[in-house]
Amino acid sequence: MTANVTIIPPRKILGNTADKHKEKSKLRVAAYCRVSTDREEQATSYDTQVQHYTEYISRNPRWTFAGIYADDGISGTSTKKRIGFNEMIQDCMNGKVDMIITKSISRFARNTIDCLRFVRQLKDKKIPIIFEKENINTMEASGELLLTIMASLAQQESESLSQNVKLGLKFRYQEGKVQVNHTRFLGYTKNEEGKLIIVEKEAKVVRRIFREYLEGLSLRDIVNVLEKDGIKNGAGNLKWHTSNIKGILKNEKYIGDALLQKTITIDFINRVRIKNDGTEPQYYVKDDHAPIIPRDIFIQVQEEMIRRANLVSGENGKRKRVYSSKYALSGLCICSKCKDIYRRIIWNNRGVHSVVWRCCTRIKQGAKGCDASTVRETELQSATVKAINMILQTPDDILEKLMKNIKQVLAFENTIEIDPIEKKIADRQLILMDRIKSKKDYTKIAAEIDELKDKEHKLLIVKAEQEDVKRRIKEMESFLKSEPKELIEYDASLVRKYIKRIEIYEDRFNVTFKSGISVNVNRI
Repeated sequence: MTANVTIIPPRKILGNTADKHKEKSKLRVAAYCRVSTDREEQATSYDTQVQHYTEYISRNPRWTFAGIYADDGISGTSTKKRIGFNEMIQDCMNGKVDMIITKSISRFARNTIDCLRFVRQLKDKKIPIIFEKENINTMEASGELLLTIMASLAQQESESLSQNVKLGLKFRYQEGKVQVNHTRFLGYTKNEEGKLIIVEKEAKVVRRIFREYLEGLSLRDIVNVLEKDGIKNGAGNLKWHTSNIKGILKNEKYIGDALLQKTITIDFINRVRIKNDGTEPQYYVKDDHAPIIPRDIFIQVQEEMIRRANLVSGENGKRKRVYSSKYALSGLCICSKCKDIYRRIIWNNRGVHSVVWRCCTRIKQGAKGCDASTVRETELQSATVKAINMILQTPDDILEKLMKNIKQVLAFENTIEIDPIEKKIADRQLILMDRIKSKKDYTKIAAEIDELKDKEHKLLIVKAEQEDVKRRIKEMESFLKSEPKELIEYDASLVRKYIKRIEIYEDRFNVTFKSGISVNVNRI
């Protein structure tokens, strides 16, 4: 039996299912471009890639241009900070892209794990990636095998590049070539030759920070006064943090030196950097650029930071104390009996408030621990006024003789010779660098240098202390010439600047000035 077949001819009607299918069959194709630095030649490469893929996709009648996703100046070892890349993946997951074209695996990712993870994620969505250079289509059977091999090679290339960069930096360090990011470096900028030069307006802020710290202000105090005065930090912000101040006070670049390789990269893919605790060699370049802070002032600040971090009291120095700058007398008042410090306390007796200072041992252990007497704050403040007035009213000839005696003691003690040690360090540094270059064991010579540096540091501390006393003497002489012959009321700023210690006895206060002069004031 012959089948009865009727042929129905096709009709071209706009919007019919055939046209819909034809439109739907067009692939929405996007391209991904990336360059790893923001240098001019890389910027040209970036623009070229964008132009190429825009034209390449638009020319294909079976494709619909779905856009260019790009990252300019971003490393390929990690996808975390690649905004364009992450936006592309998200659009693929949301059904906005059907296919991706990119130049090569190394442009897509230099991390094998990341590369395969995203390829498989897109493969599950039936979205192929075309790698032009390697001629790989991830939807083909052999695609993933080839991709695994090529991605591993790309990662090895990236690791090799990272090692080459490290080696290049080491050679620069060994030659004493300092490389500093000056964009957020308060007090300095760079000249046309790339050398650090002083920005005087900012340098004044740096000098102020060092000066105020030595005058007794805490890190928090300095933050508060800088913010109050509307002074900007290195990043150009009015908001300061104690970490900003601490970083400035500890930065050797302010004395014209530079410690290189303070941190090291332990994971080049995730850009993990840690403090170099001796894993890699460091390089100290002396007198690299113009200093803002004198060397002796810088050393005084380092010692003061250590002193504040390790405040102790008591006969055996067993009690740990926290530095406080709220009151000028804090940390200055010492008990003559147990050597502990006095603390400020507010008494409330039947609604009557009074401020007193008491020995910390007595506060904690009572009279059995220490029976030192309590001192009214007004009496303590009055004693500082009397002590300063005693100095102001001392006859010029006696005061001059006293100052002269202190200077003679310092001159006798100032026989420290640092130059020979510095020469030994320099000689051994040459040996060390030679052994590093020739890949010989340098453990012994490095230990010797550390020992010499430790010795040099201790001598520098002693020298700085002597220079500090000299400076205090000059300050005292200047103070005596500029101030009237009698101080009328308590002045906290003068206490911070000139008084070093107040030892409290039952019948007197022994007030020691930072210049070395000591006077006794009878208690009321």
